[in-house]
Amino acid sequence: MSEPAFHNVASTAGRLKVALLGYRSNPFSGGQGIYLRYLSQALVEAGHQVDVISGEPYPELSDERIRLIRLPGLNLFEEENHITALRPRHLASFTDSFEWLSMATGGFPEPYTFGRRVAAYLARHGRQYDVVHDNQCLSWGTLAIQSSTTPLITTIHHPITWDRDIALAHAPDFKHRLLIRRWHHFLRMQTRVASRLEHIVTVSQRSKQDIARAFSIDPERIRVIHNGIDTEIFRPEPSIARNPWQLITTASADQPLKGTQHLIPAFAELTRQFPRLRLVFIGRPKTGGETEKLIERHGIGDRIRFMHGIGADEIRHLYASSAVAVVPSEYEGFGLPAGEAMACGVPLVSTDGGALPEVVGNAGRVVPAADPAALAAAIGEVLNMDAGAREAMGQAGRRHIVDNFSWSTAATAMTDAYRQAIGDGRGRARNGNP
Repeated sequence: MSEPAFHNVASTAGRLKVALLGYRSNPFSGGQGIYLRYLSQALVEAGHQVDVISGEPYPELSDERIRLIRLPGLNLFEEENHITALRPRHLASFTDSFEWLSMATGGFPEPYTFGRRVAAYLARHGRQYDVVHDNQCLSWGTLAIQSSTTPLITTIHHPITWDRDIALAHAPDFKHRLLIRRWHHFLRMQTRVASRLEHIVTVSQRSKQDIARAFSIDPERIRVIHNGIDTEIFRPEPSIARNPWQLITTASADQPLKGTQHLIPAFAELTRQFPRLRLVFIGRPKTGGETEKLIERHGIGDRIRFMHGIGADEIRHLYASSAVAVVPSEYEGFGLPAGEAMACGVPLVSTDGGALPEVVGNAGRVVPAADPAALAAAIGEVLNMDAGAREAMGQAGRRHIVDNFSWSTAATAMTDAYRQAIGDGRGRARNGNP
């Protein structure tokens, strides 16, 4: 009989020691870094001990009780030239060499290479943890962790197959389609790994359906635990005057998934009706990329201000000074920007992409995704409201988020999931299974 799992673990009714993994955890863009920050904080406040183990870029953690364990890779996204970033010392490591070669040939190796690094780390140190929680790495290394004596649970925010398929639909030519398919080659690994995972969590009912379909998983095996929204950080600022002609959006500017290609023409149309209208864009487009070209084509560059690398306080102030927040995404597994805008009391116009209707509910305007005309019409409708009606709409959005999306609730539900995984591991050990 194999040794029991968690031989060094206290009662599952007490404090748990959690290893929370993130292969890249950018604190300023992308939901994964935000998820790590807030979930780790909520788990610590619930009485658990949490180590965040992350590749670069590293998250910004909000509580000194949370230990950040850095597993550096090559971090090639920060290098000016991927080709010349290789150093002789990297050749001694298969993982480093693979990361460089894959990136140099148009791939995205970070899930695979982080998986190798974290599996090696946990092979040495994993016994100190009660549970390992993977944040959508979905690598072969993830399966190695699952086969150890430490239970594994995995959050899949949404299947990246959606990102690939939407990018392919917007590709201008065959060459771009080849590049997109090469970049998303890691999905072959993720599809195979996901189907073999024993404990899966996702963040919305829509993601549950899409994960089950994309990865051929019985939906009954997937537990839904909604993200929370930090309603103390993201709150109204009554002392800041709203600019009645300022829109605000948060998106990765050059990802077709995020719908910027629909927002720009919608905004251009609105400027003809509202000549004083301006757009604040939290994000940064690629120099010479599709977003810059689209803005130039519509001649509205002087009406858009891009903000990048700013913290939550400044984002909150920008929301407070804006008349309408817009989420134009074609797909979201949850939609944190929508929830954060509503928590700040800003009237919201959102598409129905993915799980956004679950987050917005009846407290905002929801229009069909990938429809610039519908987006412009809904934004125009809100702009034409009197100030009192817009304020009431914003207050309703705030109440909806406060009542329905709490990180403490998410931490309680996650603790239940951890304990189920621990119990299942002990059951297998008693039955003599690895």
